[in-house]
Order: sequence, then structure tokens, then C-alpha cells
Amino acid sequence: MSSDKLNAPAIVIFTDLDGTLLDSTTYSFEPARPALKKLKDLGIPLIICSSKTRLEIERYRQEFGSLDPFVAENGGGIFIPKGYFPVGIIGLETRIAERGNYEVISLGTAYLALRQAVKQLRREGFSIRGFGDMTREEVAQTTGLTVEQAALAKERDFDEPFVLEGPADVEALQEHIERLGLRLTKGALYHILGENDKGKAVTILSDFYRRARGSIVTLGLGDSLNDASMLERVDYPVLLRRPDGSYDPGIFLPNLIRAEGAGPDGWNKAILRLLGETGGRGTET
Repeated sequence: MSSDKLNAPAIVIFTDLDGTLLDSTTYSFEPARPALKKLKDLGIPLIICSSKTRLEIERYRQEFGSLDPFVAENGGGIFIPKGYFPVGIIGLETRIAERGNYEVISLGTAYLALRQAVKQLRREGFSIRGFGDMTREEVAQTTGLTVEQAALAKERDFDEPFVLEGPADVEALQEHIERLGLRLTKGALYHILGENDKGKAVTILSDFYRRARGSIVTLGLGDSLNDASMLERVDYPVLLRRPDGSYDPGIFLPNLIRAEGAGPDGWNKAILRLLGETGGRGTET
């Protein structure tokens, strides 16, 4: 092994799920298995950074065989397995709580407050319907999830996905949401949330990895405007195609890498290509 390889920065990867590592329709990740195996063989952390809930992400982490931290509900909560970082978690003690086998950093607004905001918006004339208004069968019908998966999607802490029932002035809706001190974002669905975003969570975790490793290179993969803040905070931002072959027009970054493909197939190709370019070295946390 060359000295350049020994001194190369370690790699940390942040990824969205829906429409990125997971197919937007079937939620399968089968085409990405070669790259997932490569990451595992190299010991490269794969940080899921998704709008999905903790319970949903845990299910995929189990299937991936991942033991790395993850970010749930659009940056609302960072879940770090206890003892994962030998240097410990410093500087955020007031926001850290133990939850099962995790140390949790909460960055988002409590779900109850988001539900109250949804009700207020309806009183103001906006026809919106959140997951909290739906049965698990209705969530399944809305998302394409199975009823069992929809039950996990309803167990929310920091983010409320919703649909518009009929024509709506989205700009006016966004203004009203901001007046409530909250934010609107959009992935596969609209989401109402607090001041958290994926980028803030990526910055915090990247700092922890630097403390443990000293020098890292970060990669981020997403497909929608909902991933913009994450892509802004990494060294190699990768935008995947949407199912129709286009790229989200709302993401503008000078160093943006446009992947040749959509969903898990595009994700697989992008990861294998980037590992070749960056040297493919894992971390030693």
C-alpha cells in the first residue's frame, strides 16, 4: 500500500432513502447491493439521512447490516449507537438524551406542536391532510407502502408529511407556515417541520467523525430539493435522476455531481465510481 493511500482521508457517506437508495415506487434497494457490500467490506460508514422515522430506518439498517448512526425525519433527530464514537459526544450535552441503545440529539420541533400547526392551517382555509389525520391504510394508499410499513411511518417525532386535498396556493401556504415559526419542505410529499434540516445533522456528525478520525471526505447522495441542505454540507454532492430521467431543477451547487441513473441503480453506479476516485478508504472510529 502506498504512503499516499495510508495518508488519504477517510470516507463518510450520507444518503437519502426514497428515490435514492430506495426505488421511488417499489422501495427496493436490490440494484444497490454491490455498492452496499463494497462499503461494508471497506468499513465506510453509511449514514442514512431521511425523512423516514426511526422505526422505518431501523428496519433498513437491519437489512443493510449497518451499525452506523442515522438521521431521522429530515434532520429532526440524530441517533448514535451508544459507544460508537470513542471520543464521546462533546458540546451538545443539553440536547442529548438516551433512548434505548442510542444517544439522541434532538434538533426538531416536537410532533405534537406540528400537529397543532396542521390544525391551525386548516382553520385558516388550507385543505391539507397529514399522516396524523390518516389511518395506516390511508398512509399506505398515499405512499405505496405496505400497511405494516405505513404503521412505522406514522410513529413520528419531528416531522409531519401531508398532502394537499384539491388546488392550493403553495406560496401562501408556505408563508402561513413560516408565520407559525415552522418550515415547509418537499420530497415525495410535503412536510411541515421546525428549524431542523438534513444539513445541520450532517454538519454535527461530520464533526464527530473528524474528532475521531482527524481527516475525512464526505459524500452525499439525494434526489430532491429536500436533500439540498445535506448536499450543500458535503465534499462530493451527488444528485440522482428522478424516475422520469430529469434532475430536480431546484438544486444548484457549483460542485454538484449529476449521477447517470435514478434510484438504487444510479446510487450503485455513483458510489462505485466515487470510491474509485477517492481511494475508497474507510474510517477507524
